[in-house]
Amino acid sequence: MVQYYWNPNPQQPNFQNQNMQQQMPPPVTIPSGRPNLPPGEQSYIENILRLNIGEPGTFYFSFSHTLGEELNARNIVGSVEAAGRDHVIVHEDSTGHQFLFPMIYFDYAEFDGQINYFPQTIQTREL
Repeated sequence: MVQYYWNPNPQQPNFQNQNMQQQMPPPVTIPSGRPNLPPGEQSYIENILRLNIGEPGTFYFSFSHTLGEELNARNIVGSVEAAGRDHVIVHEDSTGHQFLFPMIYFDYAEFDGQINYFPQTIQTREL
């Protein structure tokens, strides 16, 4: 018999709703605000962009697959609103527009002030 449902008891399926709460995994909560990262350096671009949410800067994106040279680059003066593993949401100051860009098109960013970065620890090397 092929089972098409999750059942922790492989003997007989339980079609009644008894103890359903005990069988389900607990709900996942997603933290808000700046990320709580594990100790140590996690210097991925999306994490650095998340640390700088709201900071003014210029964000450069390029698209190699476009046909016209005037369409293959986009520079946004604004701030990061959110960043994920494969995308960034940038707010453009002059127009108020929001842009969702895949990270594969992200080239670099210039921030107007100091860049927020992870705490660095200096470790001494043994010679």
